[in-house]
Amino acid sequence: MEWKGRRESDNVEDRRGGGAVKTGGISILGLVVAFVAWKFFGADPQQAYQVTKQLTTQQQPASSQAIQNPTAEQQEAKQFVSTVLADTEDTWKIIFKQQGLQYTPAKLVLYRQSTPTACGTGQSAMGPFYCPSDRSIYLDTDFFVEMRQQLGISGEKNSTQLSRQDQAGDFAMAYVIAHEVGHHVQNLLGISEKVYAQRQQMSQKQSNQLSVKQELQADCFAGIWAKYNNQRTHFLQQGDVEEAIDAAEKIGDDYLQKRSQGQIVPDSFTHGTSQQRIKWFQQGLHAQDLSACDTFQHT
Repeated sequence: MEWKGRRESDNVEDRRGGGAVKTGGISILGLVVAFVAWKFFGADPQQAYQVTKQLTTQQQPASSQAIQNPTAEQQEAKQFVSTVLADTEDTWKIIFKQQGLQYTPAKLVLYRQSTPTACGTGQSAMGPFYCPSDRSIYLDTDFFVEMRQQLGISGEKNSTQLSRQDQAGDFAMAYVIAHEVGHHVQNLLGISEKVYAQRQQMSQKQSNQLSVKQELQADCFAGIWAKYNNQRTHFLQQGDVEEAIDAAEKIGDDYLQKRSQGQIVPDSFTHGTSQQRIKWFQQGLHAQDLSACDTFQHT
């Protein structure tokens, strides 16, 4: 994946030097593989909505202190994330304009261990996640190292760096960010709010099924972003799409359940099977417009 030399977003807030909020959270390095993998694409956005409804408007101020004397790897981590976020901004701005709409960018917060958000305390154990209340994506960049080391996603498994142009696995990381931006797009289009309202009237099984549809749509939106961004920047290289498909396979509910507990329980799925996640990402890659990502009617 070619990513260096392009615009970097101004909507990245670096809290990695501000210390962690003391909440008793578990370090990501202490988690079992299955739990980390299950959270690969972040917390359920509808759970975030539920938490938001229960919070008061008074929120603890967030630290905005950046890392002092960052290493080359830490600097590159921010550069990579900022470039991918800028790519999503530029691409979704064009797509929204084609629909007669205006795109409002999401903010992306880099943090370590834990941080306050408008959806409660974000922790590394949650993986990357989107908070609809403050329209922000939260990301502990150590997650990407964990992704390689424990989940076996394509790339150098022993790397301690986020990304390098000559290193495989960077597009799988971009896919993670694009998926979370997909939840932001759902929020802007009013989809998330409608889904949340419907889930409150459903059984747990039905609610899970609706959650799957929403997650698959975010996968499809990630595919749309990849397609249109490649048309703009020609950033995709040989093997990049295969990286994303490999990642999609390894975070399917069926794959993770079989790996962690030896059996598959379809009624408990919340993100979709490996086959579904691959299908809808590829659907986005070949989509002509957003209607191709209507997972609510065609899943």
